[in-house]
Amino acid sequence: MYDTFFLNNMAKPLVKIDEQAGKTKLQQLVHSITEAIANGALKAGDPLPSVNQLSRESGFSRDTVFKAYNILKQRNVVESAPMKGYFVAGETFKVFMLLDDFSAFKEQLYQSFRQNLPESYSVDLLFHHYNREVFNQLIENSLGRYSMYIVMNIDETGMNRKVQKIDPNKLLLLDMGTPENDKVNYLLQDFNQSLMNCMEKGVKHLKKYKRLVLVYDQFSTPHPDVILEVVDQFCKVHKIHFKQISRINSDHVQKGSAYFVIRDTDLVEVIKTCRRKNYELGKDVGVLAYNDTPMKQIVGGGITVISTDFEKMGREAALFVKNKKKIACVLPTSLILRESI
Repeated sequence: MYDTFFLNNMAKPLVKIDEQAGKTKLQQLVHSITEAIANGALKAGDPLPSVNQLSRESGFSRDTVFKAYNILKQRNVVESAPMKGYFVAGETFKVFMLLDDFSAFKEQLYQSFRQNLPESYSVDLLFHHYNREVFNQLIENSLGRYSMYIVMNIDETGMNRKVQKIDPNKLLLLDMGTPENDKVNYLLQDFNQSLMNCMEKGVKHLKKYKRLVLVYDQFSTPHPDVILEVVDQFCKVHKIHFKQISRINSDHVQKGSAYFVIRDTDLVEVIKTCRRKNYELGKDVGVLAYNDTPMKQIVGGGITVISTDFEKMGREAALFVKNKKKIACVLPTSLILRESI
């Protein structure tokens, strides 16, 4: 059952209540006003009904309407002034950005995103740290509160059910995930064929070493586990001895081996051990890392990386937010050769 109310005498729907939606009337009232602003039915400076008027027309109690307006004021969506009542605030465009964790390349992404948005846009940046419960709660708490949603998915396969609650026209799936239909906007990496292509480009460098060691734990390393299959297949094709270890220590680092690391902590351990044992990077020991950062460009003469362009990802995400045009893009992944292999 739906109830629809109108703004003063205008034929613009203000409130649309679905009594089967499982939300309280307070939640529905807050959500509907936010949605009316987000879709342009209400614009900055537009007057809102008085508490008494909205209570009378909706059948809600004055207390419910008053609480709803107070919530919207706290979110800077609604303003009030003596003798003028309530009206839509001038600053109403809010972006929800949920990333997986804080790292150097995620900072590049965010800074690029923020720099390519108008100053009037506010961005709430949050992190889920691959914790499913935290991810679900943050998404649930965000519903109906933002104009646009930028969400870095929690895994590579499928879409989280909580994310499916977001209006697909306002949602951009970022970095990894599998869109379930063509309505979903996405800006993703390819962790499969692009990885194989990058490794093929570096094959003559990797074949200098007796073995390729992938430092990766599929249960704790924040990276799609397809990497295991790809690296193993690459080594079989080129007759390179392949080994996987979950974590690295100084005993693992040996001459004649190349190490493919995902986590920066493992990269640091390899470099420290090489220095302690007087191994030369790119000659005695090879190092290949995932995701480029400014630090990897200079340490040890430069670390060879397989990476997408996170600054470009930030720029494209900002364009989506500003233009609200559909985007379905898989960004290229590149091999950047440096001295470490």
